[in-house]
Amino acid sequence: MAHIDYFFATISPFSYLCGTRPAEIAAKHGATITYKPLDIMSLFSRTGGTAPKDRHPSRMEYRAQELRRQTAQTGMPLKPKPAFWPTNPAPSSYAIIAAQNEGGDVAALVHAIGAACWAEDRDISQDDVIRDCLTKADFAPDLADKHMLTSADTYAKNLEEAVARGAFGAPFFITDTDERFWGQDRLDDLDAYLAGRG
Repeated sequence: MAHIDYFFATISPFSYLCGTRPAEIAAKHGATITYKPLDIMSLFSRTGGTAPKDRHPSRMEYRAQELRRQTAQTGMPLKPKPAFWPTNPAPSSYAIIAAQNEGGDVAALVHAIGAACWAEDRDISQDDVIRDCLTKADFAPDLADKHMLTSADTYAKNLEEAVARGAFGAPFFITDTDERFWGQDRLDDLDAYLAGRG
């Protein structure tokens, strides 16, 4: 059985634009998937990247165009300048890690958190927003509180693992055969690879 490690950031618009497709692709091929939220700004600084606010204007202009194009292609609502961005991604990441340990529809939770930030102008660092997202995905609203220390430890380990395995952005997919795919626009390539066409 194939396996996918999905490194992503809850404050990344491109992670949000993945929607639930990573889980759907995994299910299509009988693969398992592990969600690995991480601190994207630390990943950038560790792997030669630059925080969006510090990028050259030409890179920022391209990013804006790419967000518009990718939003149109996915049909998902996205506000290019959400009210609460950037914000602290750790609390929402802890909730996802706790949900994965609990078992359930983690894809729905990841999507709900991404939509809260990028489509609904909500601050995903806030407890009430996280609780609402957990409830929407059929998890107990206080789930993250129960596993905070374990989740914080896993969150830090996810960053170290991403650096060690060659990830440098988000979303980033790594299969059990060490095939790597960077960006939501590479989901079709991941699908093809798992089908034996890559």
